[in-house]
Amino acid sequence: MRSDITIEPLDLERDLDLLHAWVTHPRSSFWMMQDATVDDVRSEYGDIVASDHHDAWLGRIGGRPTFLVETYDPRRAPGLADLPELIDGDLGMHVLVAPPAGRPVAGLTTDVFDAVMAFCFDDPTVRRVVVEPDVRNHPIRDKNVGVGFTELREIPLPGKTAMLSVCPREDWDAPMVVPAGAAVGRPMTGSLLRSSSSPRGTSGRIETPDHLTPDHLTPELLDRAQRHLVAKALGEFSHERLIAPTDRGEGWWRVETDASSYDFTARVHALEHWVVDAASIVRTRDGEVVAADAQELIAELAPVLGIPDALLPTYLEEIASTLASTAWKVRHRRTPVADLVDAGYQELESAMTEGHPAFVANNGRIGFDLDDYVAYAPETGNTVRLHWLAARRELTRLSLGAGETEQSLHDAELTDADRSSFEATLRALDLDPADYLYLPVHPWQWTHKLAITFAPDLARRDLVHLGEGSDEHRPQQSIRTFFNASRPERHYVKTALAIQNMGFVRGLSPAYMAVTPAINDWVAETVAADGELQDCGFGILREIAAIGYTGDAFHRLATPSPYRKMIAALWRESPVPRLEEGDQLTTMAALLHRDADGDALVTAWIKASPLAAADWVRSYLRSYLRPLVHCLHRYDLAFMPHGENLLLRLRDHVPVAAFMKDIGEEIAVMGDLPLPAEVERVRGDFPDDVKALAVHTDVFDGVLRFLAAILDEDGVLAGEEFWDLVRETVEAHAADHPELADAAERYDLLRPRFRHSCLNRLQLRNTLQMVDLTDQAESLIFAGTLRNPIARPDGESPHP
Repeated sequence: MRSDITIEPLDLERDLDLLHAWVTHPRSSFWMMQDATVDDVRSEYGDIVASDHHDAWLGRIGGRPTFLVETYDPRRAPGLADLPELIDGDLGMHVLVAPPAGRPVAGLTTDVFDAVMAFCFDDPTVRRVVVEPDVRNHPIRDKNVGVGFTELREIPLPGKTAMLSVCPREDWDAPMVVPAGAAVGRPMTGSLLRSSSSPRGTSGRIETPDHLTPDHLTPELLDRAQRHLVAKALGEFSHERLIAPTDRGEGWWRVETDASSYDFTARVHALEHWVVDAASIVRTRDGEVVAADAQELIAELAPVLGIPDALLPTYLEEIASTLASTAWKVRHRRTPVADLVDAGYQELESAMTEGHPAFVANNGRIGFDLDDYVAYAPETGNTVRLHWLAARRELTRLSLGAGETEQSLHDAELTDADRSSFEATLRALDLDPADYLYLPVHPWQWTHKLAITFAPDLARRDLVHLGEGSDEHRPQQSIRTFFNASRPERHYVKTALAIQNMGFVRGLSPAYMAVTPAINDWVAETVAADGELQDCGFGILREIAAIGYTGDAFHRLATPSPYRKMIAALWRESPVPRLEEGDQLTTMAALLHRDADGDALVTAWIKASPLAAADWVRSYLRSYLRPLVHCLHRYDLAFMPHGENLLLRLRDHVPVAAFMKDIGEEIAVMGDLPLPAEVERVRGDFPDDVKALAVHTDVFDGVLRFLAAILDEDGVLAGEEFWDLVRETVEAHAADHPELADAAERYDLLRPRFRHSCLNRLQLRNTLQMVDLTDQAESLIFAGTLRNPIARPDGESPHP
């Protein structure tokens, strides 16, 4: 065991700010103090310090504050006092490990746990250590059992159902070394037997798991992940008409390959949307039932999926990574939707478990190792400190949006301490800070790419590594975009990240981003000046600054390559300053989320709201669909409005407004609308039957078919009624805007059928770059047409 761990009495005045940051951090949700103010924390721990049977301790590693310990007498604690299982010599214990600042340290939590147990048993009167973790907290329950705890039974405690667990001295596998200073400041023997007025929700919880232990890769968890992904593959490949299940009657279907047959139950909803029951899947090979296996399914279907032989291993690797991610989420992300109904924005963001709803291989992240996954994947809930580079000004392009200056950007995004430190680093190298621009980079990118691939640039001092920034950031679902957890009102930061994920290497092009702020300014000004969009509460989160370094050898080559996209970043406005009192902010992806037990968050929100299901959906469609239809009809302006690109504002659990984001790369103007010269890049030349796909494919097929099926499957709103509401929304907009009748006729969103544009076919065709961002229309792959679920009934006039 490590010898540099010390444990000392908590000094409330000295440690208050640190303590508040720890207990209110999103990763400390089981500590049940997420909404506590500084005064709340002072009051709570003031009572503990003053108590004669409850103690709080600060743990350090190498002198750095790293963890919090509470010890108490369980027989004097509410909810525990009368339990017959407790005996003389029992000591209650809670542990909270500080959220990691940067890359988590493998094995740290085990070292902390060992030190705390040694600390408890250092008192010879302590016969057993008692903990009561939340029953849903499987990682810590497993860790407890692993070090010698026995789980006795479930007990009700304030705010949770707990698993009462005890570790007798003789069952504890004591480390060889007692931590240095373990007894510093320790009261006399017996004085640790103290109680808490409210047992902590994280009793025995270690907030950071051992990252090198793949506890999610068990036969049981992987089988669950396999069934989930095989069900999704069968459903989405059927939707895209890559396979055609045979109807076996009574809800049963069959898909046959050269090697296996797959029998399963499924319901087919509008837009040929298949909901396959994962539990029903029976795979047969050579007359025997064998386990469902997503990689084997892909390999068996490879001839009909059209995957090039050379790229099939890459796709199978993305499938394996997706399976691993799913198993990790099943193991560690079991938050029930009931706990998410009133959750905060970042808690919701990290609770998402599915990834893109249509793509089968949607969590590739090829390039991350196991530690990287735990450190940087959004679902793990870890915070990250970005690294910063000084990039030589003459070799770097900084583009700024309206109202922004280099000074205002740096003043807002860097603390005074950061700027002083950066300037000192440069001056220590005899470099003038005025010759450099500051550029944030992903920690993984610095370690794995920049420090190696761009070693010459660093040696020339064209790039200078400045270290970590002070702010804690949380990765978003897009994985390379970060929310500022330390200062939520500050901008998101989007960084280049050279991992392979869902058909792309996630780089950022300095050349392509040069006009990103100008594009965002134009879109934001257009939206802000439009009365209809303002009435709908539709807003734009501008990308207000972009920076990219181009002084490397790769930019001097004639041929473009991913290496030109490795050192760049942009800043996007935070939605937090624009929220109103009572607003709940959520990614729209949350509307498609089901928890580990299959319960849908959207269903829970509707039930918690004051509206009937149909009225709830009307409000949602007014916030989401109507603005998109209006932009299309008035400006020929199309967005990429999938769940990850749109934030919803909920009030009383009802969607009332929306923010669009990720503007620079994913908008198109498909008509002759006059544009500023620097915005002209977004104008696209699309065939007429493709233009309407901005709604038909990107909204109906990309988002609403999944939502409609969830509500229908849950018995909340029948599919036919849902699509009637969608049609009602489109027709209401047309009726309110007769001046746009020509556009409504041209786009004809109520046409009987529309072209079936397929996403998985794109990824299967080229798993390395599924579309050319400079000519996305030419990259599309179609599979006939789909019946439009909002098509007008026969005989109706096509126009209002």
